[in-house]
Amino acid sequence: MSESTQLILAALAGIAAIVALITVAKLHPFLSLTIGSLVVGAVAGEPMADVLLSFSKGVGETVAGVGMLIALGAMFGKILADSGGADQIVDTIISRSSDRMLPWAMAAIGAIIGLPMFFEIGLVLLMPVIFLVARRSGKSLIALGIPALAGLSAMHGFVPPHPGPLIAVDALGADLGLTLGLGVLVAIPTIIVAGPMFALVAARWVDVPTPQLFDVEESERGTKRPSFAITLATVLLPVILMLAKTFVKIFEIGGPVGSTLDFIGTPLVALLISVLVALVTLGRAGGMPWDTMMDSLGASLGPIAGIVFIVGAGGGFKQTLIDTGIADVVADWVEGSNFSVLVVAWLVAVLIRLATGSATVATVTASGIMVPLAEGLSTSETSLMVLAIGAGSVFFSHVNDAGFWLVKEYFGMSIGQTIKTWSIMETVLSVSGLGFVLLLGLVV
Repeated sequence: MSESTQLILAALAGIAAIVALITVAKLHPFLSLTIGSLVVGAVAGEPMADVLLSFSKGVGETVAGVGMLIALGAMFGKILADSGGADQIVDTIISRSSDRMLPWAMAAIGAIIGLPMFFEIGLVLLMPVIFLVARRSGKSLIALGIPALAGLSAMHGFVPPHPGPLIAVDALGADLGLTLGLGVLVAIPTIIVAGPMFALVAARWVDVPTPQLFDVEESERGTKRPSFAITLATVLLPVILMLAKTFVKIFEIGGPVGSTLDFIGTPLVALLISVLVALVTLGRAGGMPWDTMMDSLGASLGPIAGIVFIVGAGGGFKQTLIDTGIADVVADWVEGSNFSVLVVAWLVAVLIRLATGSATVATVTASGIMVPLAEGLSTSETSLMVLAIGAGSVFFSHVNDAGFWLVKEYFGMSIGQTIKTWSIMETVLSVSGLGFVLLLGLVV
């Protein structure tokens, strides 16, 4: 057996172990990724002590690079929700939308809420809004729900500081600000196609009554809300700060202005500033006492602990693929073929997504495999590879994805109805996202 063949078998064995452990044994992804890394090293014939060092190195570097950003993002999202700022955005947009524009408004709400929030948190926050608007307008739950879910899912897959894009940016050495900017450019047309446009078709396929799961006619907070303008400006603040760092590089801005923008645009600093600003513009403006705000910040960290450990183990798996030489073998194969590296990156993420049901695992694995190919790409091409992987990571959510069951139960649909709506919407989002990434690659 040649060395290349052995390494490919090692990669397949490791991925197969992760898939089997997650889907069949129902083992936690953190443990599955850890065991999968050991399987890769063992089949590749590497000394197990070296494999453990590679895995530990990957975990440490990933948690250091991504873990704090995830924590700050969770804090920001929690303050946005608890202050009433998220409700203010929703109510303002809905009140200014006609019945014909409601699906488009729901897509905008999903995207805005999804920008600073993790998918599961945004989904829980959106559900009462979707149900309320559907009841008041008399429109189809699917016609309004699918656009909102498309906006939320697109942000999760394409735009930092969500864990998936952050992992890929960190692994591939992409520029975060540029990736964020290009991610927004890809996300907007993708949301239009997979949201309001696909909803017209999905609403004909599936018609379900609006569940009476929430009493959303009145707020239980009893506090004032921050204004719409202040809330929107606060939500966009980390985006603006990170984009400023990119503009410094593009336009070669020097001097004190350039160095200052470069510093505050660093992801960690940008999110830290945004959290501190949100305490004033959202927390205090929303009538939250200081102790309550601190409780909210503390409560935001518990739910994301599991995400950080999964991301860390994914970084360990990625480093194992790199150090054993597997990623180089795949890179050589791709370079010798006529396939676009963006299509290959998307396809690898799709296969892992279908097998494991996890967008995070798909992103981690695909990023690790594609690392050697990213080394020869320009800055913009590397960012596009991140987006291609993000598009692949959301492909066809089905029964092995927790998001599938969340949507099914909230909307009160059967498995078949969920596949016709949510699963196909995710597929449209993935395929159209890749299409827009490829188009963007022609001009950047």
